[in-house]
Amino acid sequence: MQSAATALAAQGEHLFQARSLYRSLLRQGRQFALYNFREYAKRRTRDAFHAHQAERDPRRIQELFQTGLKELQMLKRQTVVSQFFQMDRLVVEGGASGKETGKSGAIVRQKDTGWD
Repeated sequence: MQSAATALAAQGEHLFQARSLYRSLLRQGRQFALYNFREYAKRRTRDAFHAHQAERDPRRIQELFQTGLKELQMLKRQTVVSQFFQMDRLVVEGGASGKETGKSGAIVRQKDTGWD
């Protein structure tokens, strides 16, 4: 009976750690400056966790957790680098874009000057 309670406690701890790591990865992925990188990080995190959600071997769970921590550290480094190369927001991201040239400071479309 004692070992069953210990096993349940260990399983609960693994669930808490996995949930915490999942949230941290998603939160860090949202820090990317570029939309495509943000979406890729979210998709990759979600897919990796769904692929291993049925894992029960404690040793394998620990390996996956360590891999996740390494991925989190890599994401932290990459998000810092991505902040140096910020670009304009894409249309799919929503939000206002354009130049403020209206009389009331409103955003209006401006035609690009180029080879017409």
